[in-house]
Amino acid sequence: MKICIPTGDKEGKESKVYGHFGSAPFFMVYDTDADSYEAIKNTDSHHSHGMCHPLRSLEGRGIGAVVCAGMGARAVQKLNSSGIKAFRIKGATAGEAADNYRSGALEEITALNACADHSCGNG
Repeated sequence: MKICIPTGDKEGKESKVYGHFGSAPFFMVYDTDADSYEAIKNTDSHHSHGMCHPLRSLEGRGIGAVVCAGMGARAVQKLNSSGIKAFRIKGATAGEAADNYRSGALEEITALNACADHSCGNG
């Protein structure tokens, strides 16, 4: 399975999880089978609130889950409609996010508990 973790840089498992999914400069994709990380530039990081299209950068990559600090309801709905679940983590590295996902310790993000603005995941 591949897990997408939005980050501010492309330093692999040491990358810090970015505050908000859609505006992250990079997506660190962790492959649980290969135990490897791939950095993907988010080509839609500068968008108006509610207008992000995260799947454009992730298309065809076999993403099964997203682990991030925050995400808006529309992004959650877009991911869910593609069979991708989202989970919340704060103050972690990509490696810690992957470990917490594998252990089942993360809260799922739904349309009901999603962020209302870009500042919700910062903290």
